[in-house]
Amino acid sequence: MIDLRSDTVTKPSAVMRSLMANAEVGDDVYGEDPSVNELEAMAAQLTGHEAALFVSSGTQGNLLGIMSHCERGDEYIVGQHAHTYKLEGGGAAILGSIQPQPLDQKTDGTLDLDEVRSAIKPIDSHYARSKLLCLENTTAGRVLPMDYLDNAQTLAREHGLGFHLDGARVFNAAVKAGVSVRTITEKFDTVSLCLSKGLGAPVGSVLVGNAANILRARRWRKVLGGGMRQAGILAAAGVYALQNNIDRMADDHANATKLANGLSGLNGISIDTTMVQTNMVFVDTDIDTANALQAHLAERDIAIRAGTHMRLVTHLDVSTADVDAVVQAVRGFFTH
Repeated sequence: MIDLRSDTVTKPSAVMRSLMANAEVGDDVYGEDPSVNELEAMAAQLTGHEAALFVSSGTQGNLLGIMSHCERGDEYIVGQHAHTYKLEGGGAAILGSIQPQPLDQKTDGTLDLDEVRSAIKPIDSHYARSKLLCLENTTAGRVLPMDYLDNAQTLAREHGLGFHLDGARVFNAAVKAGVSVRTITEKFDTVSLCLSKGLGAPVGSVLVGNAANILRARRWRKVLGGGMRQAGILAAAGVYALQNNIDRMADDHANATKLANGLSGLNGISIDTTMVQTNMVFVDTDIDTANALQAHLAERDIAIRAGTHMRLVTHLDVSTADVDAVVQAVRGFFTH
């Protein structure tokens, strides 16, 4: 099966599975799991932060990050289509009583910083208290410009806002920008890093930040039922992923570009190849065509998710030969 639905579908390699099976473990709630401790120390050092916390998912990492900055009646400023607002079940509002203030995003994934500035509430009992600015990098596969991150950081500092990054795919952003991930992540107060997407681990994310934020996040992780015991079996996969699977993301980016170019120009679909920066290709079509294409590809052991704005995602389980096979199968659909 060639699975282009997401980079979350990757399977752990034989080496990763072996390391997981043989991982040193302890009780992580007591801080005694050596493999978890190794992963957290590695993530903190890699990102230029004081401390880190291993969590079950990116959704949990983002929620804990927001809750480490905000209290009941506070608000976070966020993009209208950002994962932390749109695709995490309203967790901050439901579980933290924290109000989101969504703003429209530009096509490159950025928020207009003048609009952000205007959205910050005055100190007045009528308003929620503006406490946090949240960004996402990458956003739909697009990399936020470095100078934009600098300007956003300056705005947050000037207005006393915390600065959180949903960095589910921040390693993709760093590889594409040709910088160390630390160059991006050290600009933020907290960052949620996903291990189970392009990095290829089966489970988990890491929240990094200063010691005070991570201490608060650790408490909320326990409250949310996220205190895992012998979690080193999972953390060992994350250690391997951080050591071995970052630089190779350039291959995924090249395969996405190859896929976009191979499908470009077909009648019935539309692809803006200039928007392909990392490992995502977006295909626009009508829903009937999308459903028929999904069925056609499924018969050839190729998995996609039908929609009028379909996302095709390359990852470490998709080879260059797989991309060639997908291009051939899609072209066959549209030429017969």
